Amino acid sequence: MQYRRLGKTEEQVSVLGFGCMRLPLLDDQNNNIDRAEAIKMLRFAIDQGVNYIDTAFPYHGTGFDKGGESEPLVAEALRDGYRERVKVATKLPSWLIQSREDFDKFLNLQLQRLQTEQIDFYLIHALNKSFWANLKKHDLFGFIDSALKDGRIKHAGFSFHDDYPTFVEIVDAYDWSFCQIQYNYIDIDYQAGLKGLQYAADRDMGIVIMEPLRGGALTRNLPDQVLQRFEKSDRSWSPAEWALRWLWNNPQIGVVLSGMSDMEQTRENIDSAKALSGPMTEEDLQVIEEVQQIYRERIKVNCTACRYCMPCPVGVDIPRNFQMYNSYFLFDKAAGNSVRFQYNMQVPDNAKAEKCIKCGKCIVHCPQNIPIPEELENVFKLFAQKG
Repeated sequence: MQYRRLGKTEEQVSVLGFGCMRLPLLDDQNNNIDRAEAIKMLRFAIDQGVNYIDTAFPYHGTGFDKGGESEPLVAEALRDGYRERVKVATKLPSWLIQSREDFDKFLNLQLQRLQTEQIDFYLIHALNKSFWANLKKHDLFGFIDSALKDGRIKHAGFSFHDDYPTFVEIVDAYDWSFCQIQYNYIDIDYQAGLKGLQYAADRDMGIVIMEPLRGGALTRNLPDQVLQRFEKSDRSWSPAEWALRWLWNNPQIGVVLSGMSDMEQTRENIDSAKALSGPMTEEDLQVIEEVQQIYRERIKVNCTACRYCMPCPVGVDIPRNFQMYNSYFLFDKAAGNSVRFQYNMQVPDNAKAEKCIKCGKCIVHCPQNIPIPEELENVFKLFAQKG
């Protein structure tokens, strides 16, 4: 296993981290983890050199307002001497904070759930504009300072789900040790993106990558053109290994998290991490560039999420609608149906494309000259379908 310095934390972390959000289940209930198999997978990974274990308060729960089963499962897996061999990362449920006291309440509860006296890497979970404003109001920085001072946490960071300007604002607001962002060879300009990664790395923050395989979409049911391009290469790498190696090729990235759901995935990802022997070749990078171009050609709306069109007078989140619309066409039908489900569940009703009143104010601000009302109509027609 290879290890890297995680920014100013000075910690040496395995290039592959074990994400505990998609553990094996006994049935279709998200909170019914196959505990024996999950513990077997985690301990196998640790025995093979993985030393970064990532969980969060709501993972494997029945809702985001209560604790899930992931943290207690991690605690169970780390008994018998395994806790001393790893760095544990978990996350404050930022959306549940309503007072200064809530910070300590949840941290102390998580310490109990994880059966540990200190959390190595503590993240403020899923920061966006709304959560950020509320957390600052309740003295987030005072809480972090006190938790670091009394030793309940060793390093403070955040995970992020918003746009680049918001990312910069958050990075500049506190002396964070590390951050966690979504990044893969498709999502280069999504959310914090490459610009955010570079911005944080320039400040010597540790960089943790989530969704390296885009929830598995970069590993299964790929377009035939993509599979053919991989197969033309002289490499025997799987699609997952291509995606992981592309991330590991960036020395500014400390650890890449993978939410492994079975032992086969665990073994494959560990084998890929252990096989690292140097940077990708120019030929390798050319393969990825061609695959990226294949995906770009499947994009329907050339929106760069610059947000010049925002705010919409009636509240439509124009960039988000276009981002999910494009995602629908990137992969196969099954993945597209998953995107449709995500759209209807995750995009607030007042932000959906159907709310567009075709006032045209957005068009004059769009540097890409996109006929926004017309394209929003297409978004509405697509996601209004039953599948």
